[in-house]
Amino acid sequence: MPIPPEVTGEEIDPDVRQELMSLPKGLAEDVSRNLVMVAQLIDEDPEKAYGYSRVALRLASRVAAVREAAGFAAYATQKYSEALAEFRAARRMSGGVELWPVMADCERGLGRPERALAMAGEPEVSKLDKAGQVEMRLVAAGARRDLGQLDAAIVTLQSPELASSAVHPWTARLRYAYADALLAAGREREAREWFAKALESDKDGATDASDRLAEMDGVEFVDAFDEDEDESDASPASDIVDVELDIDEDEDLDDEDDDEDEDDRDSDKG
Repeated sequence: MPIPPEVTGEEIDPDVRQELMSLPKGLAEDVSRNLVMVAQLIDEDPEKAYGYSRVALRLASRVAAVREAAGFAAYATQKYSEALAEFRAARRMSGGVELWPVMADCERGLGRPERALAMAGEPEVSKLDKAGQVEMRLVAAGARRDLGQLDAAIVTLQSPELASSAVHPWTARLRYAYADALLAAGREREAREWFAKALESDKDGATDASDRLAEMDGVEFVDAFDEDEDESDASPASDIVDVELDIDEDEDLDDEDDDEDEDDRDSDKG
């Protein structure tokens, strides 16, 4: 797959670059450039990102960072079985637990919420950092909802992290998930309160909390751009009508002038 010449591979995370040093220099550069493309495209065009990840995987399947990138690219395209296999391989190579929550979410994607819940109770969870533990809580709550256990999902999300007024990168998503669970349980007043809190902490636009709030308040947004288009579409037609009317009026005036000239000539002859 073509890679823009401005992508050098130097943009890659230093830890990943360190892993790639085990490869021959030219090969390491090719792999790193493909991994940069995966990182750049995974949100806006996951299918393309997946394609670049497969190239990197073909070149360096024994590098944990490559297996991890391939896993995330497969996950972004909802290829959950493939993603889980790649995450497991990356975990075996690195020995870390960081991928545990996303592995559990792959189990959900495969229709196995019970397995996701089982993973939420494993010792690996205690080894996760705070962000990882919050992520695991979100996955577990999602698994409860998959099983129709709304009240249990709400209780799962109730935590010191949710109650804290401090804002972290995961705060908006945690509050949003709680609000969504409350709404699903019919607790609309509380849901609105937590959607508002999610919006307040969502500095990067990670959620659509503002849309959910507007929906709950019965607000309908009208796209001003569409209105402008409608007006611009109507405008040329009006201009055409005006031009045609002007032409008709001019022709009528010309006809009147011709009649007057004929009358003058007749009177001269008389």
